[in-house]
Amino acid sequence: MATVSFDKATRIYPGTEKPAVDGLDIHIEDGEFLVLVGPSGCGKSTSLRMLAGLEDVNGGAIRIGDRDVTHLPPKDRDIAMVFQNYALYPHMTVADNMGFALKIAGVPKAEIKQKVEDAAKILDLTDYLARKPKALSGGQRQRVAMGRAIVREPQVFLMDEPLSNLDAKLRVSTRTQIASLQRRLGITTVYVTHDQVEAMTMGDRVAVLKDGLLQQVDTPRSMYDRPANLFVAGFIGSPAMNLVEVPITDGGVKFGKSIVPVQRDAISGITDKTVTVGVRPEHFEVAGPEADLGLAVTVNVVEELGADAYVYGTAKLDGNAQDLVVRVSGRDVPEKGSTLHVVPRSGETHVFSTSTGERLSD
Repeated sequence: MATVSFDKATRIYPGTEKPAVDGLDIHIEDGEFLVLVGPSGCGKSTSLRMLAGLEDVNGGAIRIGDRDVTHLPPKDRDIAMVFQNYALYPHMTVADNMGFALKIAGVPKAEIKQKVEDAAKILDLTDYLARKPKALSGGQRQRVAMGRAIVREPQVFLMDEPLSNLDAKLRVSTRTQIASLQRRLGITTVYVTHDQVEAMTMGDRVAVLKDGLLQQVDTPRSMYDRPANLFVAGFIGSPAMNLVEVPITDGGVKFGKSIVPVQRDAISGITDKTVTVGVRPEHFEVAGPEADLGLAVTVNVVEELGADAYVYGTAKLDGNAQDLVVRVSGRDVPEKGSTLHVVPRSGETHVFSTSTGERLSD
């Protein structure tokens, strides 16, 4: 097993001036499961391919353990990669697919057989070892691809959106299997996804990228509770955090008819007349219809999920319509077209600079 370090690693594709990955600085601990997440084109797959040796590094360095692997070919890096499209040999059986890399490396047949059987047992593939890939479901093929990586006993697993070809239900169960398998094997893993729910449920830590730049790297809980900037705040969480630009006033910020208290030192140094307040859907209190508080939200759509429901509505702020999402009890669902009065829960708001996007509140 090994640590992995990106030391200001940069990738600039030929013919472009803007880096696809710009000075990426992350240290991944031995045995850690790190998820790289971000929208399409943010540089997450490029970062993984740099680590794999499939992309050149134009600046900085990449280390696996104590070795500088920046310019080493992929075969010398002691990594195993699991791709989105499985990349199985269609004419080979499951057993031959899983053991192929060991066969090429000259490992004795008996040892290959043993390692393949051990991996198949872990992945619940024992009954399928004699089958060809076309006789397997998508989830089974993905497990074969995982098995091929496991038998090599690499220092690092690299996974590039391995679940994106699976249907929604299978994706949920397979991500649980991958996360528990990684914890059992203890192999350092770097996992790329565009799905922030996947990132939050699987990673020991999550790294959010945007336009090739690292925005924040932290545990899922810390990132959810303390997003570093407006981009992370809007990206992490499902449904997304409500972000509302509001005026600064004495004692805090004006949120509809309520004053939301904000620490004075958080906003004392800024020159903006407004700040952007973030409120998670579950951090609104619903006031009674007689209460002249907060914001009046007109209910447009209600998404009922059983125990909970999400109200998608519109509120008027300084004459502008603002979309808001509010979580309510699944037993007390408002009618479409009705009005809810909502107030942000004390201590559960996030304050960001409107001009820079950086976090202001503690």
